[in-house]
Amino acid sequence: MKFFADTAEIDEIKDLAATGLLDGVTTNPSLIAKSGRDFMEVTKEICGLTDGPVSAEVVALDHATMMKEAEVLRKIADNVCIKVPLTVDGLKTCKALSNDGTMVNVTLCFSANQALLAAKAGATFISPFVGRHDDNGFDGMDLIEDIRLIYDNYGFETEILVASVRHVTHVLEAAKIGADVMTAPPKVIHALFKHVLTDKGIEGFLKDWEKTGQTIG
Repeated sequence: MKFFADTAEIDEIKDLAATGLLDGVTTNPSLIAKSGRDFMEVTKEICGLTDGPVSAEVVALDHATMMKEAEVLRKIADNVCIKVPLTVDGLKTCKALSNDGTMVNVTLCFSANQALLAAKAGATFISPFVGRHDDNGFDGMDLIEDIRLIYDNYGFETEILVASVRHVTHVLEAAKIGADVMTAPPKVIHALFKHVLTDKGIEGFLKDWEKTGQTIG
């Protein structure tokens, strides 16, 4: 499973990149606004921190303007992935861009039928929002299972990018189902390291080592 960071905070991305575990970054207008920085500037800087895809989202709702915005965004760096909404115009844009060799992330997916349409439009990634799905009385992991089954049935190459990840259980369940990618806030990725028995084990080792009075080096 690939790990993408869902953030526009440069320091957080640098920190995760240093672990060697970061495979890409997803952004959106809300995350860019939260960073308080210029959209183009921050996107370019993020692209320089990872060799993997960096999703940059169009803000237009009509196909023609989406294409104009995509043309600007994909000039930022070779690893820019254009993010479009799962609408008729979004999928028109997806088809046009994917035919031209541009990576496309289709976002705001909430049904397996929508995911099927995105795959047929040539999406590089489909982003089902599991957390928001859960919030509205549905089971986000059931959605991932359905999409995985459909894509496997027909050999679609579109990668399932699990989004709106709220906690480590989302990551675990998505990995068990066979999702290709998950994107999560850095705090969720850092939480994957944590286990009370690991902490207790380290504490015990350090106490025993201190008793020896020795040092290394």
